[in-house]
Amino acid sequence: MGSLIDNTNHISSTIKEMESYRVLRGRANSIRFQPDERLIPFLELAGFGSAALIRTFDLRYDLISALVERWRPETHTFHLPCGECTITLEDVAVQLGLPIDGNAVMGVSSISRPATFCYELLGSLPSEGKFASLRLSWLKANFEYLPSTANEREVMQAVRAYIMHLIGVWGSAVLAMLYQELCRTTDPSAMDIGGCLILLQSWALYGMPFLASISHQSYIFPLVNRWSTNLGIGRSYKVPIYRLMIENHSGEGFIWMPYSVLEIMAVIPLSVRVHSNLWCISAPVINFQIVEWYHGDRVLRQFSCIQYISSPLVRLGDIHGMTRRGRHGLDWGDEHDEYVTIWNNRFKRVPQMDRGLIFSPRYNTYNSTIRIMHQSQSHSRSQSRNYTLEVVLIIQI
Repeated sequence: MGSLIDNTNHISSTIKEMESYRVLRGRANSIRFQPDERLIPFLELAGFGSAALIRTFDLRYDLISALVERWRPETHTFHLPCGECTITLEDVAVQLGLPIDGNAVMGVSSISRPATFCYELLGSLPSEGKFASLRLSWLKANFEYLPSTANEREVMQAVRAYIMHLIGVWGSAVLAMLYQELCRTTDPSAMDIGGCLILLQSWALYGMPFLASISHQSYIFPLVNRWSTNLGIGRSYKVPIYRLMIENHSGEGFIWMPYSVLEIMAVIPLSVRVHSNLWCISAPVINFQIVEWYHGDRVLRQFSCIQYISSPLVRLGDIHGMTRRGRHGLDWGDEHDEYVTIWNNRFKRVPQMDRGLIFSPRYNTYNSTIRIMHQSQSHSRSQSRNYTLEVVLIIQI
């Protein structure tokens, strides 16, 4: 049987060879501003009401770098001593408060007469040079403060400007972008990382609370805001320490269902769970040129279900990692028509789900051997109660 995992050019295979560890730089948007209260009703109508409540917090790039070493592009999951886990549509819904259902985020890769289009939407243009794109710093400088005398047109222009900060911030689109960045940065030559990094870090802290030296902050919605207090997550560590913490404690210390705590359930609006049946689907998540496969069926323990044998992996081929470079004017809806159709049928892609206890890794119902060539120091073996074949996880620290 061939190996499920291709370890060629993966950051984990170079850990022993590297003289020093790699710490990724962030390309996250840190120029966020809080919207004027007059914008909130319009943001709520557009589906961005909860996103407007999100507060920024310090990102720990050593932690993010250690997580990337555990990410597998083939499965879009983290391979930890406890088994496979990932950032799911549930995490997007409860951590960011974003809607996860809706049409795929599509469009054309370039716009004719962009200056005219921008002026019609915002009522102004950057003055420097030939207009081709908008900088977030320009949006902040021109729309952060809304005059008290602003009329309805000016309010709508400010609403559009704020939403431009959140372009692509739709549940499945956020996940598509983050998955792509996690996959890209498994290449040892990658030096920076983008995407919704506050989601990545907050997901890790809720699932592996031992990563935060301070854990007594109150729960507020959206859940990422828990770490925006003055206390934050406490002390920061270097990549090698985070590696050891994940290796030594995530086997027994990973929390499969962190949002089932009563204190957390009490702050999550019921509306967030309206489309909870989509959390475990197997389907593509799409954001313009980005198509990434969402394997909710591989992490059913995160939904308090028994993990049965997963469906075969979907190989996206050349589409995986596609960029807009050299594809100006392309209609991505037409280009990705096959995957848009699958997403449109997402409600039919829910796997078999049987509620059960949160089993330890040795009770996973797998019937095949998986060899994760991370070149390991520790070999974790598990046998199914229903099958005799073993799952061998070979993890290098």
